[in-house]
Amino acid sequence: MPHPDIYAHFHPDERPFVDRAWEWVERAAELHEVRRTDFLDPRQAHILFTLANRHPNAAIRLDGGSPDAERRRAIVAPDYRPLEDEPIGIAVLDIASSDRRIAGLDHGDYLGALLGLGIKREKIGDIHVREDGCHALIAEEIGDFLRTHLRQVHRAAVTASLLPLEELREVKPQLEESVVSVASMRLDGVASDVFRLSRAKIVEPIRAGRCRVNWKTVEDPSVPLSEGDVVSLKGFGRFKVLNVEGVSKSGRIRARIGKFV
Repeated sequence: MPHPDIYAHFHPDERPFVDRAWEWVERAAELHEVRRTDFLDPRQAHILFTLANRHPNAAIRLDGGSPDAERRRAIVAPDYRPLEDEPIGIAVLDIASSDRRIAGLDHGDYLGALLGLGIKREKIGDIHVREDGCHALIAEEIGDFLRTHLRQVHRAAVTASLLPLEELREVKPQLEESVVSVASMRLDGVASDVFRLSRAKIVEPIRAGRCRVNWKTVEDPSVPLSEGDVVSLKGFGRFKVLNVEGVSKSGRIRARIGKFV
C-alpha cells in the first residue's frame, strides 16, 4: 500500500488503481518481477508513471502500438532491466466486410461488438475506423478468440484476422471545430455551449461523477478549463479546448473547441 500522502494527489475514485499500480511498482523494484499490464487510459498511465518515478529501483515503458496511441500497455520492471526489447503484446485485429453497411459503422459499433463477446475494455486499445472496415489494437492473448468469434458488428456481417503491428492503418481522430463565446472558462459553461444544453442539465451529470477532464474524474462544475484540456461527458461526447482566442469588448471569452466525431 502506498504512503498515505500519495493519495492526496489523486481523486478518491482512483484509489483502487493507485493501490494496484503501487503493488506493481513495489514487486518490480523489490522482488525483481516484470509485469505487462492491460491497456491503460491516459490518466491511468499518468498515475503509473508518477508512482514508478517515486521508486528509485523501478522502471516503466508505455506503448500503445503507435506513437500517437491514446490507450497504452505498460511494462513495469526493475530498473536494471532493459525494456526496449520486451514484447509489448499488442496485435492488430483487422475487421473487414463486403457488406455495404460497414461504411456507416462507427467507433461505438466496433467497441460494442467486441465487448459483447465478453471482452473486457482493458484488453482493447485504440480503434481506427475506416469506411471499409476497422483496425483495432488488442492484447495479443485474446487475438485467436476474436478472430474465431467476431462475426457481426451492429447489423453487418464481418470477418476478423490478425495482423502484425507494422501493418496498422492509423486513422487520426476527426474534430468538428467551432467557436464558443462564454462568460468564463468554467467547465459547466463551456460544456453547456458545446453540447447545446442548459447549464442545469450539464451540472447534474458532472456532479454525478460522469465527467472527466484529461481522463480524471471531475465533480466540480466550476473547474476552469485551459487550452489543450480534453473533456468527456458520459452519454454526451467528448471535446478538446483547442485555444482561447481572447476577450470581446463585452467581456466574453472566445474559445475554439474541437468536438470529437
